[in-house]
Amino acid sequence: MLDLVSIPTPGRQRVAAPATGPDVEIVVPVYNEAAGLDRSIRRLHRFLSDGFPFTWRIVVADNASVDATPEIARRLAATLPAVHHLRLEQKGRGRALRAAWSRSPARVVAYMDVDLSTDLRGLLPLVAPLLSGHSDLAIGSRLATGSRVVRGPKRELISRSYNRILRTVLRAKFSDAQCGFKAVRRDVLDKLIDDVQDNGWFFDTEMLVLAQRRGLRIHEVPVDWVDDPDSRVHIVQTAVTDLKGVARLLVAGTVARFMAVGVASTLAYALLYLVLHPLVGAVAANILGLAITAVANTAANRRFTFGVEGREGLVRHHVRGGVVFVLTVLLTTGALAVLHGLDATPARWVELAVLVAASLTATITRYVALRTWVFARRQRTVHAVPALDR
Repeated sequence: MLDLVSIPTPGRQRVAAPATGPDVEIVVPVYNEAAGLDRSIRRLHRFLSDGFPFTWRIVVADNASVDATPEIARRLAATLPAVHHLRLEQKGRGRALRAAWSRSPARVVAYMDVDLSTDLRGLLPLVAPLLSGHSDLAIGSRLATGSRVVRGPKRELISRSYNRILRTVLRAKFSDAQCGFKAVRRDVLDKLIDDVQDNGWFFDTEMLVLAQRRGLRIHEVPVDWVDDPDSRVHIVQTAVTDLKGVARLLVAGTVARFMAVGVASTLAYALLYLVLHPLVGAVAANILGLAITAVANTAANRRFTFGVEGREGLVRHHVRGGVVFVLTVLLTTGALAVLHGLDATPARWVELAVLVAASLTATITRYVALRTWVFARRQRTVHAVPALDR
C-alpha cells in the first residue's frame, strides 16, 4: 500500500519542482529514523534552497517504520515546500527506491542515506553529467581517488572486501557499489528497474551490474564520507544477503550462460561424431560435427549469452564465428593427429576423449573471441571526476 502526502505549493521558483516535473528528485529511504529525520531533511532542504542550480524535490520514502517516523515525515511534507512523503507497508530499501523512482516525474532520480554521511557538496557533480546526457548512472565512491572517508577499520575492511568480490566474480568496473549516494536518468531507469530483482540492500549492486552488462555509462564521483555510528545496517545479515545476490548474478552472467551453451554443444558434437565416424572417418567426422554445432553455438551465444536480438549484424556474427570455428578445428585436428601418431588405431572412445579435451581447451579462446570480437560492443568507461575544492 502506498500513501503519498504532498503539498502542491512550490518552494522558491528557482529551485522548487515545476508542474511538469523537477530536474532532480532526491529520495531519502527511511526505516525507524525518528531520532534524526527532521534534522537531516531540514539540512538537505536548506542546502538545496541555497543556490542548487536545478529544480528539485525531496521524497521521504518510509518503508514500514513502526516508530514516529511517519508522523515526522508527514509534518515535514506539510511545512517544507517541495518535500513529499511516501509510505510503504513493507520493509526494504530497494523496495522504497523502486516505488519512489518508478512514479517520479523528474528527469533524474537520486537517493541518499538519511544520516547524510556523504558530503552534500557531492550532489551537483553527481547529477550534472546525467542532466547533460553525458552519463546514464552516477555513483558516489568512497574508494575513488580524491575521496575522504572517516570510518572504523571493520567497516573499511568489509567494504573493500565486498567491492573486491564484485570486481573478481562479476567483473565490476565501478569502485564502490554500497555508497548511499546514487543517481539515474529517468529514461534509463525505465529500461532497467524491472529487471532488478532485489528489494533490499543488494538493490544498488544489482542495478549497477545490470547497467554495466548493458553497456550503460556509469559516472563516479569521489566523495567525503563520515561513518554514522548509529547505522541501522546489520552487517552480517546484509553481507550474507549480498553474497547470495552475487551468486545469483554470477549464474545469470555471460560466463554461466556460455558454459551452459558449451555443454549442450559438446554433447551434440559428441553424438554427431559417433554417428558420422563409421561413415566418413575420424577427421571428417570431427570437422562435420564441429561445423554443424558451431553454427548452432554461435546462434545460441548470440541470443542467450550476449543478448543480441534481431537481424542486425547477423551475417557478420556468423562469419566471425566461422573464423573461431576454424581455430577450434585446427586445435582438435592437431590433437587427433598427435593421437594417431602415437596409436594408429586407437579406440573410438579414446579418440572422442582426446577431441573433447581439445575442444574444452579451445573453449577459453572461443569465449574470449566471442566476447571481445564476435559480439563486441562499444565499451562504456567508468568516469571519475576530481574532488570538489574545499
